[in-house]
Amino acid sequence: QVQLVESGGGSVQAGGSLRLSCAASGYTYSSYAMGWFRQSPGKEREGVAGSNVGGSMTYYADSVKGRFTISQDNAKSTLYLQMNSLKPEDTAIYYCALTTSWRWWYLREYDYNYWGQGTQVTVSS
Repeated sequence: QVQLVESGGGSVQAGGSLRLSCAASGYTYSSYAMGWFRQSPGKEREGVAGSNVGGSMTYYADSVKGRFTISQDNAKSTLYLQMNSLKPEDTAIYYCALTTSWRWWYLREYDYNYWGQGTQVTVSS
């Protein structure tokens, strides 16, 4: 049974940083591409960053490019999202997700098969 557990969310002032973690279990870690998504109240879930199987390739939404970094620790079966220069508009629930699709970099919600429960990030001005 695939399990994804996010952590590291919290409240921070604009310009600050947070690092989100996603601990994965219940499957062969190296078999899936992974991504981070977020959802703000009243908005659709949007893709933030993606990483291919093994983590050698990454892709970012324009809104976070240059500020967020996705990475993997394969030995720990953990995905990370380093978020710097945070803005109030980054406030959302952040989710990690897995996909077997080669289209991982499209960052489309329906391409992803498994989801974590989410962690709240709040950025104040």
